[in-house]
Amino acid sequence: MKFHLRRVLGEATTNFEELDTLLKGIEACLNSRPICPERTDPNDLSAITPGHFLIGEPLVAVPDLDLTQLKQNTLSRWQRIQQMRRHFWNRWKDEYLCQLQRRVKWMKPQPNLKTGDMVVIKEENLPPQNWRLGRVTEVHVDPTDEKALVRAVTVRTANGILKRPINKLVLLPGCEKEDEEGTSDSV
Repeated sequence: MKFHLRRVLGEATTNFEELDTLLKGIEACLNSRPICPERTDPNDLSAITPGHFLIGEPLVAVPDLDLTQLKQNTLSRWQRIQQMRRHFWNRWKDEYLCQLQRRVKWMKPQPNLKTGDMVVIKEENLPPQNWRLGRVTEVHVDPTDEKALVRAVTVRTANGILKRPINKLVLLPGCEKEDEEGTSDSV
């Protein structure tokens, strides 16, 4: 988090209130990330977040404008803080999802996604604190592939059904332990 905060702040000067506002926004971003499915029910798309442990429910973001493309000299101080928060979100979200999706090629076999897994769908330009979640409903294997590796899956989201390649999906961190242990206890 410190790395991204330094990159976002750069040489900017902020007063205490502005820095506090920015840090609260960053805190909300970090505490909104999905950890594991709330229930094992395949029709449920809700996930447990650190916000559940802090306030007992998921954090809700106030809709904001995308100010990342505006020039610095045209922004008010509040808009500048919102722009910094958005920059932080974009950088941190991409790195966080890449870290979760880390695949060790050719060294050891990785488990395939399977029906019922809850995934985060990688999408550009999502507003801060919004994660697009889905459940795998069908796996697509190339019939000519002798290793039977899953290359694409059909995912059910709150907005409909999508077919996505697995490199655009990230298995929730809580689902990996269930797969390793061979159990799927309800949380």
